Amino acid sequence: MKKNEKIYGNESIVALKGADRVRLRPSVIFGSDGLEGCEHAFFEILSNSIDEAREGFGDEIKVIRHRDWSITVEDKGRGVPVDYNPIEKRYNWELIYCELYAGGKYNNNSGENYEFSLGLNGLGACATQYSSEYMFVTSFRDGYKYSLEFRKGENVGGLKKEKFDYEHTGTITHWKPDLEVFTDIKIPLEYYRQTLKRQAVVNPGIKFILIDEESGSTEVFCYENGIMDYVKEISGDTGFTTVQFFETTAKGRDREDKPEYKVKISVAFVFNNEVNALEYYHNSSYLEYGGAPDKAVKSAFVYEIDKYLKNNNKYNKNESKITFQDIQDSLIFVSSSFSTITSYENQTKKAITNKFIQEAMTEFLKERLEVYLIENREEAERIANQVLANKRSRETAEKTRIDVRKKLSGRVDFTNRVKKFVDCRTKDVSKRELYIVEGDSALGSCKMARDAEFQAIMPVRGKILNCLKADYDVIFKSEIIVDLLKVLGCGVEIKTRHNRELSTFNMENLKWDKIIICTDADVDGYQIRTLILAMIYRLTPTLIREGKVYIAETPLFEIRCRDKIWFAYNEKEKNDILKNLKGEKVTIMRSKGLGENDPDMMWHTTMNPETRRLIKVVPDDLQLTEEFFDLLLGDNLQGRKDYISEHGHEYLDMLDVS
Repeated sequence: MKKNEKIYGNESIVALKGADRVRLRPSVIFGSDGLEGCEHAFFEILSNSIDEAREGFGDEIKVIRHRDWSITVEDKGRGVPVDYNPIEKRYNWELIYCELYAGGKYNNNSGENYEFSLGLNGLGACATQYSSEYMFVTSFRDGYKYSLEFRKGENVGGLKKEKFDYEHTGTITHWKPDLEVFTDIKIPLEYYRQTLKRQAVVNPGIKFILIDEESGSTEVFCYENGIMDYVKEISGDTGFTTVQFFETTAKGRDREDKPEYKVKISVAFVFNNEVNALEYYHNSSYLEYGGAPDKAVKSAFVYEIDKYLKNNNKYNKNESKITFQDIQDSLIFVSSSFSTITSYENQTKKAITNKFIQEAMTEFLKERLEVYLIENREEAERIANQVLANKRSRETAEKTRIDVRKKLSGRVDFTNRVKKFVDCRTKDVSKRELYIVEGDSALGSCKMARDAEFQAIMPVRGKILNCLKADYDVIFKSEIIVDLLKVLGCGVEIKTRHNRELSTFNMENLKWDKIIICTDADVDGYQIRTLILAMIYRLTPTLIREGKVYIAETPLFEIRCRDKIWFAYNEKEKNDILKNLKGEKVTIMRSKGLGENDPDMMWHTTMNPETRRLIKVVPDDLQLTEEFFDLLLGDNLQGRKDYISEHGHEYLDMLDVS
């Protein structure tokens, strides 16, 4: 045998024992050795308290987030049984906290201990104990106080038992996740909030109390009517149907050779145009990926609403069938199911795979939805019309998305040129400036006045489309808007619910350091400037937020005295100049349009970085900006009239009237 040759024989096989089964392989049990795994370890202890409360033992669970990142979970259940077990001939505390596959939840189908249990895999208390730096367990039951101490997976001092006059039975577990096991144990407060709120939702009437030592806050989560109250909370007063609640129980098998089991299904939903949500829970566990319930909901809702649309001749001739996305866009739906046998995709319980649960839920939803749509004609009509509107909006958005990608793709060059766009020489984006100017005459003046090294010119031919009032398909039919977007190079941002896929925006593709809007200092110029700003605000708002958009101030007056010229950008500046020239013979001219200015004047007043005046467009208050755009350019005609009536006099000096 060679000197360094490794031997692989009988003695090479090593089995992990005791706490090492978890401490050395936490991701196998908890799905991760990071923060997510640590959070799951907490949930295993919480779930034991939830199982007790749901069986009717205690209606309050307290969670304390300590400053040192340790955790306490306290319930008012029956108290965990830790005394001697004559059948197993061992102490129950050993079975619960030191045996990975032991517990009182394996015979769930009989309903003897827990009819529907969250902690079904028998790993929770033991796995969490094994992964802790320390764990202290106190159980109040049978007239005694039982105490246990564990350090790094090992028991210290055995079971301590003393007669005790307690107010109520229950279990207190205080432990600290071990940094030797998890890479991070600093579970954020928001995780506790979210978890306890979700548990309150699916466990009606149980009060969850969260105490955070770090902030000193105490929060209480409780939903007396469970998922129905939760759906009402999400919907607020914006739902266009009433909240529906359906509930059923069933028995069945996932396969003929598998055991029969019970399932209880509760669902609540409402249709809403402003908010949508889909949440599934099973045995109190939030199913992030859904699985069986998700498939059931999609199948049942599409089947029944499609049937209603067909039976009531809602589809246009040759129109395609609705998809679940069209329903989901206006649906708030929450389900909570429980079963005595559950097949999870893995220990972290983020999806279930039970075939019978999926089938039972699908048939149940179909039956109840069919009756609901028949018995509630007005609501059924609202749902049908909205789902069809969602579908048609989605299809229009998809067609527009294809058109937009086609129109905006490719570089602006000789093969894909934009009419009358004049580029600059430098390719250094940090220096490039784009002047958006008003009309062909301004193009000529600016072209002669500019520094061709870093200043490019894009003329706007007349007043562009009001982008705040137009639909996207109309906007992208506008040649000047598409040309402007091509020149910008960064794509578009679409915010509406039915056009998520339309967004093509990428800030890294922006070809300019500054986008400068340059229009005449008159009413028409101001309107064109506003319409360009509205276009940018609706289609590329990030450019405004990132401070890339500017307005070039152009002078209102040209004042000549002897051989000198002064430019005034407003009435005050004009009056100040005239005061300084008092007694001198002056000539005052209203500034001409950009196209009539000579190149030297254009360079000095509008384009020379040393002497020009630029106003950076930065919305300090986004809400206020949105309201004013809507008021001045949107559909609020009466609001616009009222605003002009009240504030119009403030702008009289800007009118170009004689």
